[in-house]
Amino acid sequence: MAKHELLNNIDHKDLKIKTERSEALGDGVMYCGTFAFEFRKLQAHYPIFFHQDANTDKFHAVALFGFESHENLFLTPKGWDADYVPMAMEMQPFLIGFQGQATGEGQTVIHIDMDSPRVSDSDGEPVFLPRGGNTPYLTKIAEILDAVHAGSGYNQDFMDTLIRHDLLEPFTLDIELDDGSKNRLVGFHTINEDKLYALNAEALGELNGKGYLQPIYMAVASLSNFTALIARKNKA
Repeated sequence: MAKHELLNNIDHKDLKIKTERSEALGDGVMYCGTFAFEFRKLQAHYPIFFHQDANTDKFHAVALFGFESHENLFLTPKGWDADYVPMAMEMQPFLIGFQGQATGEGQTVIHIDMDSPRVSDSDGEPVFLPRGGNTPYLTKIAEILDAVHAGSGYNQDFMDTLIRHDLLEPFTLDIELDDGSKNRLVGFHTINEDKLYALNAEALGELNGKGYLQPIYMAVASLSNFTALIARKNKA
């Protein structure tokens, strides 16, 4: 169970974070949430899909790592086998918190999940300097969290715009592996290319003006990564 605390250089002065990648440290996941502003980097490695939350019915963009629950085919004995790790994975065990919301002036702060297996007092990257300043590692994490916070509103409007133009469609993929076993990927949506290419000039102008055309085309292009992902599955 998560135990979130407001990060500070007094209570957490000796805190260290294990930054290597492994199932034991929480990287054994089939997919993670992602953000439209990082699609360009993601599409070089991962298929990008859209997943509907069963509780809220809202759609979220995700980067796919495997075909089964808890399967991450990018994990190897040497770590994460890709040049780019999605921000949602890179930022762990930190998350964005808020202070002063009661007054309507919520300010972002850094929280940490103290129950994360990445948290240590002996091994890993130090979070604070001996005199209390931020280490380069924490500065990097703060930059990621700022980007994620800034991109959250963009992400929501991006998804709302895709839905308004009816650009999402359910996706099912049947896979037969080299050993004869069969897998089916279900529960995700992708861009409906027929409807995308049929959009009129006004709709395309809106998408372009909002900066959404690039991530849309990046999501479409990312599906070419299926061949490589299936190859990883055959080797697993």
